[in-house]
Amino acid sequence: MSQFLHSAGGVSLTDLLKDGSKHFSGIDEAVLKNIEACKKLSTITRTSIGPNGMNKMVINHLNKIFVTNDAATIVKEMEIVHPAAKLVAMSAKTQEEEIGDGTNLVVVLAGTLLEYAEDMLRQGLHCADIIAGYSKAIKAILQFIDNLEVKKCENARDEGQVSEALLSAIGAKQWGLEPFLAPLVAKACIQILPKDVKQFNVDNVRIIKIPGMSVHDSFLMKGFVMPRDSEGTIKHVQNAKIVLFGTEVDLSATETKGNVLIKSAEELMNYSKSEEEAMDKCVREIVEAGVNVLIAQSTISDMALHFCERNKLMVIKCPSKFEIARICKLTGATALARFGAPLPEEVGEADLVSVDEVGGTNCVTITRDSLEQTRVSTVVLRSSTANRLDDLQRAVEDGVNIYKQIVKDSRLVAGGGACELRLAAELKDLANKTPGLEQYAIRKFGEAMETIPRTLAENAGQDTTSTVSNLYAAHAAGNLNHGVNIEQAGTLDMVEAKIFDHLVTKKEAIRLSAEAAITVLRVDTIIMARQSGGPDPNRAPGD
Repeated sequence: MSQFLHSAGGVSLTDLLKDGSKHFSGIDEAVLKNIEACKKLSTITRTSIGPNGMNKMVINHLNKIFVTNDAATIVKEMEIVHPAAKLVAMSAKTQEEEIGDGTNLVVVLAGTLLEYAEDMLRQGLHCADIIAGYSKAIKAILQFIDNLEVKKCENARDEGQVSEALLSAIGAKQWGLEPFLAPLVAKACIQILPKDVKQFNVDNVRIIKIPGMSVHDSFLMKGFVMPRDSEGTIKHVQNAKIVLFGTEVDLSATETKGNVLIKSAEELMNYSKSEEEAMDKCVREIVEAGVNVLIAQSTISDMALHFCERNKLMVIKCPSKFEIARICKLTGATALARFGAPLPEEVGEADLVSVDEVGGTNCVTITRDSLEQTRVSTVVLRSSTANRLDDLQRAVEDGVNIYKQIVKDSRLVAGGGACELRLAAELKDLANKTPGLEQYAIRKFGEAMETIPRTLAENAGQDTTSTVSNLYAAHAAGNLNHGVNIEQAGTLDMVEAKIFDHLVTKKEAIRLSAEAAITVLRVDTIIMARQSGGPDPNRAPGD
C-alpha cells in the first residue's frame, strides 16, 4: 500500500494529458508570455493611431494585399493564433461590431496596461493586487468620463453639426480629406434618417467604389447605384414602375424528360410556338400592370428578354439578395417568388432608372430625387487604386457608424488626447487617496491613459515628453480642453478646433481594453491539447 502511494506521488500534469499536449504555468511561463504576445500586437497597431498614423501592409492567406491604418482590418487579416493575443483581438472585434470605431484604442490600451502589469509583477506585486487596482480604476473612469462632455450634437438632421462630429473619426483615417468626406457622409446619413432616429440602419448607406479620377470627384446619389449594365437595349426610363423577381425570368419547365420526334419543317416551326405565345402573354400582362422596369435576381432567358424588348420593358439583373432587399426598401416594391403579372401593391416606383457611364463603368442608377427622405442613399467613391478605394470605404463606414451612435447618444468629448489626459490626472488623484498595494496599479492605469497623447505626438514627429508636460501645464492653467497639436509643436484647444470624439465610443473602448487586460492577467496556466489530424503545417512541401 505504501509502495503504491509512493509511486502515485510522482504523477505530473503531463501524465494526465495525451501525448503531444503542452502546458505552461506560473508567472514566467504563462503570465509573462501572454503579456509579451499582447504587447507585440499592441506595438503593431500603435503607430497607426491618429491622423499621422502609418499604414500597414498585410497579405492574407489568399494573397490579397491590405494597405491600411484601420486596426480592425489589420487584426482581422493577421489571423492571430496566440490564445492571449486572440482575447485582445476579440475585444477589438466586439468594439468594431458594437460601435464601429475605436478598435485601435482597445488594442493599444490593452497592450499598454499589460506592459505596465509586467513591470509591477517584476517588482513583486501579485496579480490579484494588479487586477483589483485595474478594476477600481476602470470603475472610476466609467463614472468620471460622463463629466468630460464638452458638446452635444443637438440636431441629428443638421448637416453642419453632424459634419463637425464626424470630422475627427474620418480625419483619423483620411487626414486632409475630412473637410470633403465628412459633409458627404453627413448628407448621406441625414437623407435616410427615419422619423424614429434610433431606428437608423447603417446598411441603408451603400458605398460603391469606381476606379478613376480623384477622391474629390466622389459624389452622393439619392437612391441606389449598381455597377453593372442593363440586359437589353433600353437604358433610360422616367417615372419608372418596377417589378422585382426573386426567381428566374422564364416559364416553369416540367421535371420529367421526354423525346420529341419531328418529321417535317412545319412541325419544327410550330414546336416552340406555344411556348413563345405563353411567354408573350406573360410579358404583356406584366406591361399591362403598368410596369416598365423589370429587375430579376436569377437568370433571364433569351426568349423572355426578346419579348421584354418588344414590349419596351427595361431589364436589369441583380444577383445579390441583399441588393434586392435594398431596392425593395427604396422603391416600395415586393420581391416576387413567381414569374407573372404583379398586383398593384407589389409594384415599386422611382423617378428615374437609367444606365450611366461613370469612369468607364456602366452603372444602373435608381433615383428618388422627388422625395426629401429616401430609404437608401449611395456614396460613389472615386480614386486611383483599389487599395485606396478600400481605405476610403473604411473611413466612410467609420463615419456612418459614429453617426449611428450620435443619434442614440449625442454627447461629445474633446479629442486629440485631451480626454485621456484628464482621465490620467483623475486616476493619479485616486491613487494618492487609495491605501494598500492597489494604488500602484491605479497609478499605472493613469500612466497608460497618457499613451494616446504620447502616441499622437510621436506619430506627428514631436518630442513626446515635452508635449505631455505642456498638456499637463495647460490643463493645470485651466485649459482643460487642450490636446495635442499635430501640425506644430505645442497644444491646441480641441473645442475651438472642432476636434471631438464620441463619448460612448471612448467609454466602451476603454472598458473593453481593461476587461481584456484583466482577463489575460487572470490566466496562470495554459493547457494546449494535441492538434487534431491533418497535414502538418510545419512540414515542408515534398517531404
